[in-house]
Amino acid sequence: MTKQNALKLFEDKKVRTVWDNEQGKWYFSIVDVIEVLTDSPNPRKYWSVLKTRIKKEGSQLATNCSQLKMQSVDGKFYKTDVADVEQIFRLIQSIPSPKAEPFKQWLAEVARERLDEIEDPELGIDRMLEYYHRKGYTTNWINQRLKSIEVRKELTDEWEQRGVKKGQEYATLTDIITYGWSGLTTKKYKQFKGLKKESLRDNMTNLELALNTLAEATTTEISKEHKPKTLAENRRVAARGGSIVGNTRKEIEANIGKSIVTPLNAKQIDALPEPNHINDQV
Repeated sequence: MTKQNALKLFEDKKVRTVWDNEQGKWYFSIVDVIEVLTDSPNPRKYWSVLKTRIKKEGSQLATNCSQLKMQSVDGKFYKTDVADVEQIFRLIQSIPSPKAEPFKQWLAEVARERLDEIEDPELGIDRMLEYYHRKGYTTNWINQRLKSIEVRKELTDEWEQRGVKKGQEYATLTDIITYGWSGLTTKKYKQFKGLKKESLRDNMTNLELALNTLAEATTTEISKEHKPKTLAENRRVAARGGSIVGNTRKEIEANIGKSIVTPLNAKQIDALPEPNHINDQV
């Protein structure tokens, strides 16, 4: 199965999804769907009870649902119960919720949008731009975010070529890069900003995002040059890429007189600040 993980938003709540290129369909995290529909404080327990009940009723969903690795709040990937669109529609029938009809419409839209994007990839970029504009981000920040996505893809492509395994190994190398340039692990960085499930990158200021992107781009170039063959060698490359940009961060901070790594997040401000001549300083 060729998979592509993604996060989708329904009424500002995140639903983890995986696109299966071979089958041409989305798979959705059942726990996330249940959380959206029920607002349950413990959607995993809700699913466990519901799964037992519908299994007794003869529903095949409880026995036929697949498991795919999805990223958890701790940044690690765990096997998660998932269902395709058709199965999710059947699941909704078992959950009394005023959100059922709007969620069905959302599911249909997500499925249609993906097929549209396959035909015209620019539509995906347009929808991403619209999403960030709705969130109140500045045009400069959005441009940086799109660039960061491109750079991240180049880095993960390089890791794949070097034999790095998706999931935990990707997370480990990302953590090393993040610590190298910011002085914080990814988990500590998110805690510093008061984040839980939210994306760290979506809560970075322009300078934070620019330096994070630079650290990943630097790591990619070092990896291409040295061609690491083991995870240990990839860890050393990631550490070098992060630390080089860490030195740049310290030099900028010495000039601007304040820390670049900030507790500010997207919920605390209407729009992230404009860059402070970042191109002149890095």
